[in-house]
Amino acid sequence: MNRSIAMRGLGTLVFCAGMGGCASVAPVPYSEMASSAFLAPDKSDASGRVPYRYSTPVDWRAYNKVILDPVVVYRGKDHQFGDMSDKDKATLAAYMQNCFADRLRSRFALARERGPNTLRVRLTLTGAVTNTPVLGTLSRFDMAGAVYNGVQAARDGEGMMTGSVIYGVEIFDATSSRLLSAYVTKQYPAAYDIKATTGALAAATAGLDKGADALMAQLN
Repeated sequence: MNRSIAMRGLGTLVFCAGMGGCASVAPVPYSEMASSAFLAPDKSDASGRVPYRYSTPVDWRAYNKVILDPVVVYRGKDHQFGDMSDKDKATLAAYMQNCFADRLRSRFALARERGPNTLRVRLTLTGAVTNTPVLGTLSRFDMAGAVYNGVQAARDGEGMMTGSVIYGVEIFDATSSRLLSAYVTKQYPAAYDIKATTGALAAATAGLDKGADALMAQLN
């Protein structure tokens, strides 16, 4: 990297640090999700990863099978994909389908038909942000970026110029179709996960991994 590019990168990093890490997308209760009318601000979530939630008392251990619907790529006007290409959206949706299926089968038998003791999970990909090429990685080593990312790491916040993924989860009783739980979540990698800064979609896929783990923590 030549000196002029490095200096421009440093200037960008300093500016972003002063502005709170550059623009950060905040999820909304997406109007065209079926559970939208039920979602309410989740005041118990200090992390900000799950800003909207609907929940009912459920004994998750009563369920041992799950139907995982094909991931839906959200098309509503309030989507948060920016100018992301349809190809990248499809790539994320395919990764999401496989990622969540792998986690769910560690606890449930994957089913295709409704029946007793069966959950139905619907995932809606509503938004995503790609990594900023080069500068996203550079910010982990530049002094200004290190300060900002260090603070973010301590509070489990987003790293500078790192991508993220936003999606909705709706969980139904498969027999009755009763909505048991729903939430909108924003997921992203740890601020110092260098590997997650090196590809356009690397942070978003890392976020999906974390999100799948979080869902399993709820269902266990």
